[in-house]
Amino acid sequence: MTVFEFSFYLFAIVAVASGLMVVVARNPVHSVLWLILAFLSAAGLFVLLGAEFVAMLLIIVYVGAVAVLFLFVVMMLDIDFAELKGEMARYMPLGLLIGVVIVLQLGIAFGAWQTSEAAEALRVSPVPEGVTNTAALGALIYDRYIFLFQTAGLILLTAMIGAIVLTLRHRTSVKRQDVLKQMYRRPEEAMELRDVKPGQGL
Repeated sequence: MTVFEFSFYLFAIVAVASGLMVVVARNPVHSVLWLILAFLSAAGLFVLLGAEFVAMLLIIVYVGAVAVLFLFVVMMLDIDFAELKGEMARYMPLGLLIGVVIVLQLGIAFGAWQTSEAAEALRVSPVPEGVTNTAALGALIYDRYIFLFQTAGLILLTAMIGAIVLTLRHRTSVKRQDVLKQMYRRPEEAMELRDVKPGQGL
């Protein structure tokens, strides 16, 4: 067995096992940690395929942002896990029925799977010789599809601004900081001197 085959089977087994533990683990924090391990194993598989950019994107976006966000949300929210388990037991028969249907569909699909003899000859790498995968992808995004890429960025920026505007609520019961009022405040307005008589309170 070569190093490549050993690495492939190692990453594949770890990815499948960690994905199973995400579902089986009782503690949500442990589920998020298993999810991070599954993402790292998938990134290792992408590196073996020669897609280094996709692997680093998977680590930066999913592990560095999404999984950490899930972890902080789960740790900070006061979730009643007993109630969640009760809801899960309530919908367990429906979930098992859906799972059986999916397994049957996968069995039918793999049972009718046929490999074409010309499939191996069609697997030609679109990346030229001497050019890395990341460099070819960067040249494709920032050269051939630069306008579409910038348009997608503008659409995402507009969606982000719209989400902030829609969720921004100025509530009167919440105290907010007025920076200009603090800067222009004079000492005689901020302090008040009182002549306290002996034996009296304020």
